[in-house]
Amino acid sequence: MAQLSDDCFAFGGALLSVEAAEALIAERVAPIGGEESVPLAASRGRVLARDLVAPVPLPPFRNAAVDGYAFRHADLDAAAAETALALGGRLAAGQDPRDAALARGGAVRIFTGAPMPDGADTVLMQEDARLDADTVLVPRGLTPGSNARPAGEDVAEGARALPAGRRLRAPEIGLAAALGCAVLPVRPLLRVGVFSTGDELAVPGAPLGPAQTYDSNRFTLLALLAALPVAARDLGILPDSAAATAAALAEAAATHDLLLTSGGVSTGEEDHVRAAIESGGRLVFWRLAVKPGRPAAMGVVRTARGNGAVGVPVIGLPGNPVAAVVTFLHLARPLVLRLAGAAPEPLPRFPARAGFAYRKKAGRREYVRVRLGAGDPLPVAEKFGREGAGLLTSLTESDAFAELPEEVTAVALGDTVCVLPFAALF
Repeated sequence: MAQLSDDCFAFGGALLSVEAAEALIAERVAPIGGEESVPLAASRGRVLARDLVAPVPLPPFRNAAVDGYAFRHADLDAAAAETALALGGRLAAGQDPRDAALARGGAVRIFTGAPMPDGADTVLMQEDARLDADTVLVPRGLTPGSNARPAGEDVAEGARALPAGRRLRAPEIGLAAALGCAVLPVRPLLRVGVFSTGDELAVPGAPLGPAQTYDSNRFTLLALLAALPVAARDLGILPDSAAATAAALAEAAATHDLLLTSGGVSTGEEDHVRAAIESGGRLVFWRLAVKPGRPAAMGVVRTARGNGAVGVPVIGLPGNPVAAVVTFLHLARPLVLRLAGAAPEPLPRFPARAGFAYRKKAGRREYVRVRLGAGDPLPVAEKFGREGAGLLTSLTESDAFAELPEEVTAVALGDTVCVLPFAALF
């Protein structure tokens, strides 16, 4: 449960940079409490609640890294071009090393992953071996320990294998499995409620009224949340009513850790989200210095919890679909991760060469939709032909946002730009 004071976001109303907004979240928001255990197979995407300390070394025993022949390096004749070692025994993966005793001056046939026989410290790759009757000829030049993996080479017993706050993806789950962990301690899923606002919206599948459009933002936001450690709930469409909006936010705050809305956050007479937050808690009007996506509302709504009142954070995103996505990435995403107890995860960025020329105003960061193509040494970013913040096809027919910093006023053909790839964002 989010335990936020009403004034945890008490800061001014000037336009905020992306970095300033994210810093405020990091500084003033605490993760929700609690911990639960989940089976390893159900842990994907969850946030590790405590450091995972290795209960066993990984690998658990010294083993062969290749197919070949295991022996004592000390048995080699350093002065000779080759050393003949008598073959005796065979060890495969899963076999008890006691099944093949290593004689002095001898070698054991061994396969990848098999335990090293007692006394052996080095493996000759079979591709480098020459056999002569019952001996293997080992060429000069191998160093002690070659082609052998010591116990704990990957993770030592008692070492921290994974830090608290790490989101569990396929590699982390594989590591936990390799350490023998059947269950993992994780943070509770953040409970997020999602609203759309506006009488002009219709539910997909329903007939359209004469001045209606189908609601897309709610489904976009729910899809974006699906990639985060949350239990998201669709709370429907809020009408253009100040009283109804305030009542809905107050009711939802009682059972959620975070509320997201889209639309209704500007200064028009039919924009009620700001007033609803203000009437039920404390409003901070966040106008981000970004395009698209400047108008946003952020604050907390009070609700009774236990023996007192707590503040549940609310983010009001813009109604234009592209602006809603941009502000989600820079406001909602870091707030979700923070509340969920996850370590910070900067948005993925890489350089590209501009295949376009462009002018912008100073003082705001702009996100230009681009298509990416092959280039040498950098990929080429070609600007999407249209710029409107309401154009959903600009997201489906582009590959990335080109991020143009506040101080930049012009991009020339061939300039290096930073891009945020959709494949890693969505």
